[in-house]
Amino acid sequence: MRPEKRSFSIQGHRTSVSLEAAFWIALKEAAAEDGTTIANLISSIDKGRGEAGLSSAVRVWLLDRLKARAQPTASD
Repeated sequence: MRPEKRSFSIQGHRTSVSLEAAFWIALKEAAAEDGTTIANLISSIDKGRGEAGLSSAVRVWLLDRLKARAQPTASD
């Protein structure tokens, strides 16, 4: 499965993100759940990524989101 590259404007500069289709689908779903756009979500991830590459930061962010949802809550 080849990554698909998409370009975005983040804080006034153009950048691109290369992700496999499954990650693009998960990112689109996360943006919809959060009531935002993919571009805004990527911008938010970009702000907290530190030295990591943006594509890697997006993958890790999605993994962390899924792991958090898998954790039992106090009401479980």
